[in-house]
Amino acid sequence: MKPSARVFYDGHCALCHRAVRILLWADRTGERFRFAPIGGTTWLTEIPASARDGLPDSIVVLANPAGIILVKSDAVIYLLRQLGPSWRALAALSGLIPRLIRDMLYSAVAGTRYRAFGRVEESCPLLPLSARHRFDP
Repeated sequence: MKPSARVFYDGHCALCHRAVRILLWADRTGERFRFAPIGGTTWLTEIPASARDGLPDSIVVLANPAGIILVKSDAVIYLLRQLGPSWRALAALSGLIPRLIRDMLYSAVAGTRYRAFGRVEESCPLLPLSARHRFDP
């Protein structure tokens, strides 16, 4: 079964690594998500060059099978909807906030994420061997 989304993340952002770990925990079967760092080989082959220039450097979701690129708060809401009932409720509540405001909040967190959460040197989060097959370069 093909995962419902490819999650591209900032490989040097500690907050992004935490988000990836939460997604791995919530998707124990591996049916929903695959992961790859922004700027990696998979990013370069799956996201058209014409689209890459305007995308954020934090988290980008390529939703399958339609291949829709989701960014900022739309990406977060999409991911929350995939996680389960409690997370879907949070996604629904978040969806009530106008996108402009949601994206401003997203950008504020993304803009301070290194200062607030730190940087990591590894582009892939430290994971158990059982989860490493879900990551692409």
